[in-house]
Amino acid sequence: MSRAVGTVVRGVRAPIIRQGDDLARIIVESVMAAAKESGTPFGRKDVISVTEAVVARSQGNYASCDDIAEDIRKKFPLGHVGIVFPIMSRNRFAMCLKGIARGSKKLTVMLSYPCDEVGNHLIDMEKLDECCINPWTDVLSEESYRQHFGSTMHTFTGVDYVAYYRSIIEAEGAEAEFIFANKAFEILNYTKDVLCCDIHTRQRTKKLIKEKGGNVVLGLDDILTTPGKMGGYNKDYGLLGSNKATEETVKLFPRDCGEFVLRVQKMFEEKAGCHMEVMIYGDGAFKDPVGKIWELADPVVSPGYTDGLVGLPNEVKLKYLADNDFADLEGEQLREAIVKHIKEKDADLKGSMDSQGTTPRRITDLLGSLSDLTSGSGDKGTPIIWIQNYFDNYAD
Repeated sequence: MSRAVGTVVRGVRAPIIRQGDDLARIIVESVMAAAKESGTPFGRKDVISVTEAVVARSQGNYASCDDIAEDIRKKFPLGHVGIVFPIMSRNRFAMCLKGIARGSKKLTVMLSYPCDEVGNHLIDMEKLDECCINPWTDVLSEESYRQHFGSTMHTFTGVDYVAYYRSIIEAEGAEAEFIFANKAFEILNYTKDVLCCDIHTRQRTKKLIKEKGGNVVLGLDDILTTPGKMGGYNKDYGLLGSNKATEETVKLFPRDCGEFVLRVQKMFEEKAGCHMEVMIYGDGAFKDPVGKIWELADPVVSPGYTDGLVGLPNEVKLKYLADNDFADLEGEQLREAIVKHIKEKDADLKGSMDSQGTTPRRITDLLGSLSDLTSGSGDKGTPIIWIQNYFDNYAD
């Protein structure tokens, strides 16, 4: 008889992680304690995922607004910086903006509309249609934006982000100017020195602005790529993936993630006698169907993972097989036919009708979504996720 239980996901509680903690040891001991408490043995190719937040916290990967300001002054010496396509977030961008403004004389902030890159809406689409405004051709000043749309509050947070960002800039003694456009190079009508603040489209944005005559054209991934006074930096992602820590500091995306996951994997082998696949996860890359917000403000879902998690799923669609290839079978005959088909499936099903409807995402992205939804973003207290039977199929 085949096993009745498929994939099992557990959130594992751990102590509150502080700078300098031996996080690898804490992860292994916490999972071993959870296994003992629940009476669950470790299985074949179990996965341990840990949130990027505790990795960065244990590393002490923090930067201050002063650190950001100092790097901005070095890289934008003229003082007038165009801020292109920032997302609207108190947690993700507000502290970055504070540091950028502190290191500048004037910021011209160009917001995409009707929404930002991750789906936060500035303008209701129906209102946009009523005003006969074309977001791909029309460039709006702040005055024009207010005339057409008034004071627009974010659906979930209740924040007027234009007013909020203006207040941050002016509190730092810099001049603030806002425009609304979707063609990146429109910023060059205001300044030639540009900081591209989009996340997943940043390389294209930089390229377009440089081609149109930009002078200094950088991205958030180019800021704090070397240590500031607090010691925090990320050579690969800079400020991308950072979160607000205090009113004057941000926690950066973790560093040296490849080395860390290998250390955890080795420690499981030494202490528990089992081989674990290990990954670090950030945002899960899923979209809310109501709020329309795409949960991927981090530059990647997983900044570090062991080799066993490389690749995409190679799965057949059971309901397709049942409705087509084996439509004339029932009961045990149907089960046996599908099991045989799974065991004999091609090593690469890309392009095969058998795989239509399966999820064409990388394994680390799928596991990142699963982990992020399990741990949540609040007070569950489970920064470690233990996943079993994920790589099993109906034939196992």
